[in-house]
Amino acid sequence: MSSVRFRYQTFEFTHSDIHVRTLRDTQQYHDTDNMAEKLGISSASWPLFGVIWDSSKILAHLMSDFDIAGKRILEVGCGIGLASLVLNQRSADITATDYHPEAERFMDENVRINNDRHIPFIRAGWEDVNDTLGEFDLIIGSDLLYERDHAALLADFIDRHTKQTCEVIIIDPGRGNHANFSKKMVSLAFTHSQSKPLHTDYLTLPFKGQMLRYKRQEAL
Repeated sequence: MSSVRFRYQTFEFTHSDIHVRTLRDTQQYHDTDNMAEKLGISSASWPLFGVIWDSSKILAHLMSDFDIAGKRILEVGCGIGLASLVLNQRSADITATDYHPEAERFMDENVRINNDRHIPFIRAGWEDVNDTLGEFDLIIGSDLLYERDHAALLADFIDRHTKQTCEVIIIDPGRGNHANFSKKMVSLAFTHSQSKPLHTDYLTLPFKGQMLRYKRQEAL
């Protein structure tokens, strides 16, 4: 990664600060051993995992005081994983996953910077059916629905990795694909609600997206 330039930032939350190393900007590119190319990740999309977007900030702030007691939690499409770092500092049972081959390396470095414990990470695609993630009580993510076909892929991935009683929270910036995703989630026995995130004064610009929430209860 010697040819890539980094940026170091500190994000302030109610009870803690989180320090992160990210890519300096979305102009960075360094495909070690052509791993990203082999996975179908283009040079244009390669750096997108490595910066922190407003959706990620909102998710992290939500997780800073979310009820985590007794919950096994997965951040899907974590990128830099700011929400995972917040949850890890709260001693949550957090696992992270992303498709990008560099995401785990950045996660490990940011855990080290914060002097925190290791966050389990598994590189997996949403179409993978033989991963070792297991099932979770809560799945979280931000800005996941880039393409129209992502709706079905993500919903099926979530269905494979949630317990019968579970919750899913996704911060969506409004790319126009969440309606199809919600329809698919309802077909998988989830209830659906959405709302504007509150108290986002830490953002530079108003957030135009939605917080999507899905719940499923085990039949009695």
